[in-house]
Amino acid sequence: MVSSTHWIASQTAMAMLEQGGNAFDAAVAGGFVLHLVEPHLNGPGGDLPAIIATAADPTPRVLCGQGAAPAAATAEHFRGLGMDRVPGAGPLAAAVPGAVDAWLLLLRDHGSMSPAQVLAPAQHYARHGHPLVARVGTTVAAVQEIFESDWTTSADVWLPGGRPPRAGELFRNLAWADTLDRLVAAGEGAGTREARVEAVRTAWSQGFVADAVDHFARRAFRHSDGRVAPGVITGQDLAAFSATWEPAVVREWQGHSIAKAGPWGQGPALLQVLGILDALGDPPDPDTAEGVHALAEAWKLAMADREAWFGDSGDEPVPVDDLLDPAYLGERAALVGRGADRTVRPGSPGGRAPRMAEFAGLTEAVGVAPGVGEPTVTREREQAPREDRGEPDVGPDGVTRGDTCHLDVVDRWGNIVSATPSGGWLQSSPVIPELGFPLGSRLQMMWLEQGLPSSLRPGRRPRTTLTPTLVLCDGQPVLACGSPGGDQQDQWQSLFLLRHLAHGASLQEAIDAPAFHTTSFPGSFEPRITEPGVLVIEDRYPETVRSALADWGHEVLEQGPWTLGRMCAVARDPESGLLSAGANPRGMQGYAVGR
Repeated sequence: MVSSTHWIASQTAMAMLEQGGNAFDAAVAGGFVLHLVEPHLNGPGGDLPAIIATAADPTPRVLCGQGAAPAAATAEHFRGLGMDRVPGAGPLAAAVPGAVDAWLLLLRDHGSMSPAQVLAPAQHYARHGHPLVARVGTTVAAVQEIFESDWTTSADVWLPGGRPPRAGELFRNLAWADTLDRLVAAGEGAGTREARVEAVRTAWSQGFVADAVDHFARRAFRHSDGRVAPGVITGQDLAAFSATWEPAVVREWQGHSIAKAGPWGQGPALLQVLGILDALGDPPDPDTAEGVHALAEAWKLAMADREAWFGDSGDEPVPVDDLLDPAYLGERAALVGRGADRTVRPGSPGGRAPRMAEFAGLTEAVGVAPGVGEPTVTREREQAPREDRGEPDVGPDGVTRGDTCHLDVVDRWGNIVSATPSGGWLQSSPVIPELGFPLGSRLQMMWLEQGLPSSLRPGRRPRTTLTPTLVLCDGQPVLACGSPGGDQQDQWQSLFLLRHLAHGASLQEAIDAPAFHTTSFPGSFEPRITEPGVLVIEDRYPETVRSALADWGHEVLEQGPWTLGRMCAVARDPESGLLSAGANPRGMQGYAVGR
């Protein structure tokens, strides 16, 4: 079974399974196709976290393909350019590309096919074309001015004939096709399958790709704040990076083990929310006003903790055990009242004093510091809430609130993978002409202010929003799921898990049900504002529910009936071996397939 956010990627992954490949071969093939068919949501210059379990070893393991800050990406460098934050778009915002190396590491360690086999579909679509979804053209239109005036290498690719591509138009990326051909050729002379994969990794990180990145990054381009400057990433930064394997963070809930990536992502926040719900009593019904309120308030508390405690930049380990301690989560649950809270309230796990960044908690892009070190931050609203459909919000200079892709695969042997590739968006940075793709902008999630868990430090990973999920029962993997959506990814996943695991909905029923999320916490993407009390909700929720929430103080922002979330899921019953899958109907783009 395969479920992904694009039908071509799902069919590609299924083709690998039908040719005898396993779930990991299928995921790699589908992942490289996602780079092509959803280029506004991910790309080769981006990032990849995944969680897997194998038929031989069901212990969940995390694949970290989140690239680190380049060696020259110091706070002093940015401040010397007159910046008080990392810009939301442009070469300076680029972390080391991690996605391609991570996909290849997954293929080397757990796949069964060669690089030539799994990359063949991506080579075909890059060279011969594929139909573009409408959102690609919309995204290109939003950044057309900067493409034409400054990022001319992007205009060469994305403005053929001087206009954005139309929906359904056949699109080719010949430079990326040539890059894929060279990568595959680099592995053909090696001996074993694993050696061929390693040769491709070397060509990427130490060969012609790294050389092209190094050369291109020296050119000065306009950034989202209007400043013109070169990037700081070098070929040596690519050579120094390798994707890694690490243990998952796991919490028991409703008779299942929920596995997430560590606090360099936002995954532990989902585990916190599940613990807060346990402390509140029986699992809430997310179709009621009471259930929506309880879940939204739990998420406000968890995301405040994310801002104060999560990241890869501190000198001390993130106190995950204390953050997930039942007693601590009980204290957090006690803060959930009847009314909607409008503050940012990080807690004190293990008695530690929380500290937030100077700009965190602001309700607009500029303003005064929110009382660093204080457990509660309050700001009055200074702007109207923006519309939030969970789609990437792209400004004319490439500023992007963020979105991504997702891919889940399970095979007949019981191998299973949940992967959330993102970054390297077409709007994040100028296209490197020799390679056919841009770099990413993940550094925008790091603060120039030092001493924080998410401070900008060379060699440290940005705290990412990317957050795949693996679920086990009695030690056996039974479910892989995830969703695009920036800060909202885990919020939508909590709805899905609550409906499926606690209330018995099928995969598809849980995906199809009405969705909501809160934005009442510091955002991860430029301009990184907080929207106090805002609750974004599909208008399929009954008017009685929406009215009750407004009465309780939520600033209800209604959206269209099928607009929030792009959940994917695959499942396996260990006893019968029966496989199942579900895909999101929102946008008419996701696709589940199996045989």
